[in-house]
Parts: sequence; C-alpha cells; structure tokens
Amino acid sequence: MSAGTNPPVVRFAVEHRTSYRYSQPMADGYTVAYLLPRDTPQQRVITAEVAVDPAPDEREELADHFGNRVLRMGIHAAHDHLEVTARSLVDVMAPPPVPATSVPWDDRGGAHPAGGRDAIAVDPFLAHTATTPALPLLAELTAPVFVAGRPLVDVVRALSSLIHREFQFDNEFTDVSTPLDVVVAERRGVCQDFAHLAIACLRSRGVAARYVSGYLETAPAPGQPKLTGSDASHAWCSAWVPGTGWLDLDPTNDQVPPQRHITVAWGRDYFDVTPVRGVVVGPVATQTLHVGVDVRAVVGTSTGVSETR
Repeated sequence: MSAGTNPPVVRFAVEHRTSYRYSQPMADGYTVAYLLPRDTPQQRVITAEVAVDPAPDEREELADHFGNRVLRMGIHAAHDHLEVTARSLVDVMAPPPVPATSVPWDDRGGAHPAGGRDAIAVDPFLAHTATTPALPLLAELTAPVFVAGRPLVDVVRALSSLIHREFQFDNEFTDVSTPLDVVVAERRGVCQDFAHLAIACLRSRGVAARYVSGYLETAPAPGQPKLTGSDASHAWCSAWVPGTGWLDLDPTNDQVPPQRHITVAWGRDYFDVTPVRGVVVGPVATQTLHVGVDVRAVVGTSTGVSETR
C-alpha cells in the first residue's frame, strides 16, 4: 500500500435479535447486554442502537472497566416476553500487516510486561479464569508450538493452526457451561470453546490473552440463498505482542489476524461479555429463547455506499 492511501474499508450492517418467552407473566426483570460495538484502531461505529420490548422502566448505557459499551435495563411490570434487538452500522478496515518477527515468547524481560504504561491494559489478561483454567494437559498439546526462542508472532500463528487442525467444529457438542477439559479431551467444540482454549494455552505460558466477542458474515451453501437470521455471534481472541500491541487470532477459521470481523467487546472470557444475560422474578414458568443474527456487507466504503448484498 503506497503512502497516503487509505486502507480498504467494508461497511457492515448488523442486526442481533434476542427473544425470551415466558409461560407465565414475570413480575420483574433485570438485563445486562453487551450488544453495542466499540471503536477500535481498525473499526469505526457509524450508528448503534438497541430496541427493547416491553419498554424498560430503567435503562442506562455505561462503559465497563475494559471500555466496552454496556446496556443495563430493568422492567418492573408484568411481562410475558422480552425482545432485545440491536442494530448497528460499522466500518471495518483491513488489519495492518503482521510484523515479520517479534520478541521470543519466552523472553521474560520483553514478552511479559509486569509494569509500565501497558500494565493496566495487559496484566488483567495474564491470569487464568474458571473458563480458561491452567490444565496440565495443555503443555503436551502445545509442546510443538511453544519452542524455546520462537518469536511470539510465529507462536500465535502456529497455535491458531494447531487448534484449527486438531479440533472439529460441532455446534451441538458444547454449551456455555461445558468445561475446557471436556473440549480438549473430545477435540470438538465451537468458536467460543476454541477462543477459550487458545487463551488458556497462551496464559499457561505467561502470554497475556483476551477474549473477543463480535460477528462474522457467513456465506450460504453454493446455489442456496442466504437465510434471514442465519448468521451468529462469533468469538476469537487476542495475544499481547510487545512492540506491536494486541494481535487477533481466530482459531475457528485459522486467521491471523482475522478478516472482516466486527468487534463488539472484549474481556477475560465469555462471561465478562455475555451478549444478553439477566434474571426475572415471578411464578414458576418455562422459558424459551430464540436468537437470530444478520450480518450484511455494504458494497463500497465509508465514503461510497451503494447497496447491500
């Protein structure tokens, strides 16, 4: 890319619908949502809004300690449903080239910040969580990746490829409560599991890593139309590379850095940035949940939009 040339930009229109139905009216409810995308060095949010039905009695937007946009809502009247619909328009730039080399992953002085101006942003992502535990079996799994003296950038690429190669995507095998050791033993899971696995592997070796939630436009089967609501939330992760910053990796698709991904939020793991969670108070009842996501690329750039496809 020549000097002065703007990087390619793709504008995405995203709609994320979450619908709860209750068999008996609930008297009260409180919901927290991470559905509003955030600005990043490679992403600019043009518009973002969340519609809620029934209208909440309390509603506030704030930033959490990682800088994510959080929506808090309270409904204090009888209601037999809750529908939360987030719509956003986001410009995503192509990521910058990955540096050809970096400090070795095992350079304790250079690759593992313990102080300085980066500490506040990096150190919270060094510690394991219940979802990204320090499993002993990770050392054997990643032994071919974490070779002494290997540049950290090469380690990140190799880890992404290993997970993509050795683990099968299976959207019926796990849910949000499935332990990581089960995912590793069975060699299957979904994007959330693979992000947690990569994070646990990196943290086990002293490398800071964070969980990233967002969206990825999916393509229909050849010759088939794209179905409304067929897209889904996506998850990947980032590794801290001194001198470069956060380097994203998507082990589900083996992309370092990911392409055409829309970032919503990041945290230590999924439970820091769950898209929608909450509690309801009322009689004993059954609950049904439906989630639909649509991601559409808009032809053109942020200064030349023509149509969606």
